[in-house]
Amino acid sequence: METLGLTKENWDQFVKWIWDFTPGLISAVLIFFIGIWVINIISKMLRKFFKKKDYDETLEKFLYDLISIGLKILLIILVITQLGVQTSSLVAILGAAGLAIGLALQGSLANFAGGVLILFFKPFKIGDFIEAQGMSGTVKEISIFTTKLNTFGNQLAIIPNGKMSNDNIVNYSSEGIRRDKIDIGISYTSNIKEAKQILLHIVNSQEKVIQDPAPEVMVTELGDSAVTLQLRYWASNEDFWKIHFYVIEEAKKCLEERGVSIPFPQREIHIISKDK
Repeated sequence: METLGLTKENWDQFVKWIWDFTPGLISAVLIFFIGIWVINIISKMLRKFFKKKDYDETLEKFLYDLISIGLKILLIILVITQLGVQTSSLVAILGAAGLAIGLALQGSLANFAGGVLILFFKPFKIGDFIEAQGMSGTVKEISIFTTKLNTFGNQLAIIPNGKMSNDNIVNYSSEGIRRDKIDIGISYTSNIKEAKQILLHIVNSQEKVIQDPAPEVMVTELGDSAVTLQLRYWASNEDFWKIHFYVIEEAKKCLEERGVSIPFPQREIHIISKDK
């Protein structure tokens, strides 16, 4: 007797295999859905735990992602073993797959390692204004593989952690205060001492300018068409840009009112007649 091209003996073996495999399949499906449910509960508990403890936001995000991925990998292993795959065979398969995936995803592993380094050394945190990889912006999120910045123009910049952790990073927020330096050129005929007094008066009249260390003005260059004065002062990160733009505008206005000219490059052209 043949059914669909199968002999009775083969058919009986197929039915027996289905009968033996079905309990494991049902168990695997149940474990999968129960596991997903348990993982969701653990995730909610982790969020509540982190919220109560008020840990660093970067650390919370990193640990949450790491634990979530680990639990899901563990669930997949349990489901596979429930289907009848031997543990030794599974270990061999995972080892081979891990090697292949590791070779294929070297960049991702480097990003993961970079994320661990950023978490450990903490060169910046969420909310800091930084400059890295030719981009500058406020740190929005630090995940396992990438760091996200909100740029000045409100664009989202995503930088791989591998590159981030192996290159220069400038953190403008870490110290709380910043020193500004503004270069202003005056003509050679203008009084340098008077120009210095005008610039110092502008910054000293601002309450938000830090007085210790005190603001200062110095001659930094004797250029082709101007004497360059550099105005230096300290301000908090919150007030830095507001004061910066105010000082530039006031410097031009006050210097001109006091007769101190701000020159610009000029070139004289003498035309010599060929007949002469």
